[in-house]
Amino acid sequence: MFIGEYKHTIDTKGRMAIPAKFRQDLKKGAIVTKGLDNCLFVYTQDEWKKLVDKLSNLPISQQKSRAFARLMLAGAMDVQIDSQGRILIPEYLRKFASIKKDTIIAGLYSRLEIWDSKEWEKYKSATEKISTKIAEELTL
Repeated sequence: MFIGEYKHTIDTKGRMAIPAKFRQDLKKGAIVTKGLDNCLFVYTQDEWKKLVDKLSNLPISQQKSRAFARLMLAGAMDVQIDSQGRILIPEYLRKFASIKKDTIIAGLYSRLEIWDSKEWEKYKSATEKISTKIAEELTL
């Protein structure tokens, strides 16, 4: 289970350290893909397989289904954790999420999200202001 918020930086080669507490879960490798809300999603191999199964069951005849599958699958990249606990984030994914140097890694149960730190602060601030309204509209 991934939870918490962690600050990290990306080096000039596009490498970023994964928080030590998450490395064991990602030791078999991970998938980084385009996420929603201008961030990247990171999945374990097992969680990625679950997502792919769901995407493959979307109706191909619906344009929105095709578009979402393309976003998630065509933008995905297999990554391995190196001996220093880092992953290489491809340039096209860094560009997609406007990631420059300072990042936030947010743990969201079954996935990690990687945000440019300034984008994360804007998102988090806006969401916190309306958190009561969001909670009231959700049915759990």
